[in-house]
Amino acid sequence: MKRHLLTVAMFLVLAGCAGMPSLDESPADREADHQADAFSTYLSARFAAGQNEMPDAARYYAKSLRNDPGNAEIMSQAFFFSSTSGDMETAGKYATEMVAHSPDERSARLALAVIAFRHKDYAGARKNLSLSAKGPFQSLVVSLFDAWGAAASGDAAGATADMKALASQSGVEGLAAFHSALIADYLGQPDADTDYKKAMVANRTSPRVIEAYGNYLERAGRAADAHALYEKFVDEPGVTPVVQSGLARLAQNKKPQAFIRSAEDGVAEGLFGIAASLSDRSSADVSILYLRMALYLRPDLALADLLLADRFESLGKYEEAVSIYRDIDKSSPYFAMAATQAAVDETRLDHKAAALADLKSLAETNPNSSANWIALGDAYRDQDNDQDAIAAYDQAEKALGTPQKRDWPLFYARAMAEDRAKHWDKAEADVNKALKLSPDQPELLNYLGYSWVDRNEKIPEALTMLEKARKLRPYDGYIVDSVGWAYYRLGRYDDAARTLEAAVLLVPGDSTINEHLGDALWKAGHRMDARFQWNHALAFATPETDKAAIEQKIKNGLTG
Repeated sequence: MKRHLLTVAMFLVLAGCAGMPSLDESPADREADHQADAFSTYLSARFAAGQNEMPDAARYYAKSLRNDPGNAEIMSQAFFFSSTSGDMETAGKYATEMVAHSPDERSARLALAVIAFRHKDYAGARKNLSLSAKGPFQSLVVSLFDAWGAAASGDAAGATADMKALASQSGVEGLAAFHSALIADYLGQPDADTDYKKAMVANRTSPRVIEAYGNYLERAGRAADAHALYEKFVDEPGVTPVVQSGLARLAQNKKPQAFIRSAEDGVAEGLFGIAASLSDRSSADVSILYLRMALYLRPDLALADLLLADRFESLGKYEEAVSIYRDIDKSSPYFAMAATQAAVDETRLDHKAAALADLKSLAETNPNSSANWIALGDAYRDQDNDQDAIAAYDQAEKALGTPQKRDWPLFYARAMAEDRAKHWDKAEADVNKALKLSPDQPELLNYLGYSWVDRNEKIPEALTMLEKARKLRPYDGYIVDSVGWAYYRLGRYDDAARTLEAAVLLVPGDSTINEHLGDALWKAGHRMDARFQWNHALAFATPETDKAAIEQKIKNGLTG
C-alpha cells in the first residue's frame, strides 16, 4: 500500500511539472512555441468569425492582437467583433488606437462618435464625425448624426443645414424626411407637424414613422387626430403592435413620453434605420454592428432588439436570437411578437416540448391573436401532429375575422395539414380559398396543380395552373417538375422528358424528380437513359422513397 501511494505521489509531481518549460529549452525553441501559439490563436479567431461566433471571435482576436500589437488587420477585426458582440467600450479602445494610425478610419470614427453621444459629449461626437473619411455613404452618416449633435448643442441652424445636405442625396428621401420631423419635434419647432406629414408620405406604412407621429399628436393634446391615425393603419400587420398600444393609451387618457428624449435617441433611431435597410444575408453582420451601436445608445429600443434577433436568425444563430427575444420587456408593444418568435426558434433548435408549451401558453393568454395560433399550428405540423395543427389553425381563422390577401399562408398551412391527415376535400377547399385571396402565388398554384396531377384528376386544368406558376417562378425546379409530370399524365412524353431534364438541372439530387424523368424517358423510348435516372433516384432516396418500386422499374421497366 505504501509503495502504491508513493507511485501516485510521484505521478502527481510529474504531472504538475509537465507544463513547465524544459530547463535546457533554447530561446529559439521558446520563440517557435510562441509563434505556434500565436498562429493557433489567429486560426481560432478566423474560425470563430467564419462561424459567426462573435464573442469568441472578439476574444481570440484580442489575444491575437496581444501577440502582434502592431497588426492593423487584426486590430480592425478585434474592433469589429467587439462591436458586434455589444462590447462598445472595448471597441472604443480599439477605435482610439486605429485612428492614431489612420486618422480618418470611418468605422472607428463612427464608434468614437457614438460613444461620445452616449456620454453627452456632443462637441466630441461632431469632431469625430468631421474627421471621418468622406464617401457617399459616409456623407449620409455624417450629415444625419451631426444634425443630432447640432440639435443637442442648441445649434438649430446647423441641424437644418445638415438635414438639407442629407435630403440632397439620392435614395434617402424617406430617412431625411423622418429625421427632419424628429429634430423639429425634439427642438419644439412649430413646423414639426408639417414635417411629420411629409415623412408619412415619404415612408408610407413605416411603423416607426406612424408611432412617432401618433406620439407627437398625443403629446400635443390632439387625441382625435391620433386616434384617426391609428385607426387608419389598424389592419396593417407590421404596424399592429404600435397601433394597438396607441389606442390603448388613448382609451386610458395617458400621454406618452417623447418619442425622442435626447440626441442619443435620435442617433439610435438613425442607426436602426440604416441597419434595417441592410436586409440581405451578406450584410447581416454589418447590420448587427449598427444595431449594437443603436442599443448601446438606447437599450429600450425594442424594435432594434427584434431586428437584431432576426439578423442572428438569418445567420442560423437561433440560441442568440432566443436570448435577445427573451430580454424584450413585457411592457413593450413587441413583447408578444418576440415571445412567439422565440418559441419558433426553440422549435428550430429542436427544443420542441418547450416550444409547444410556450406557444400554447401564448395562444391561450392572447386568444384573439391569430399569429399565436398560427405559430402553434406550425409547431404541431412540424412535429407531424396534423390534427392538433388543424385545430390551432381553426382558432387562428376565428381570431382573424374577415381574411385579407395577406392571410393566404394560414389557409395554405391548414391545407397541408389536412392533406397529410387524409382530408383531401378540406385541403382542396382551403387551397382554393387561399388562391381567391392571392391568385398569383406560385406555391399555391403548384400545390393544387401537382396534387391534381398526382391524383390523376383535372389534368388539363392542372397544367394551365402549373404553367402559370412556372411563368411566375421559372427557376423553381419543383414547379418545373410539376409541369413535366402533367405532360407525362397527358401522354406528352417528349415534352415531359425535356421539361423534367430541366427540373433535374435546377434541383440536382432529388429522388422524386429523377424518378419522374426516368418514367418519361422510358415512355419516350430512351430505356437505357431511363434506367440511368432510376438508379440516380435510388441513390438519392430518402426514408419516404419507395425503393422497392424503383428497383422493380430498373429490373423490368414500366409495364402498360
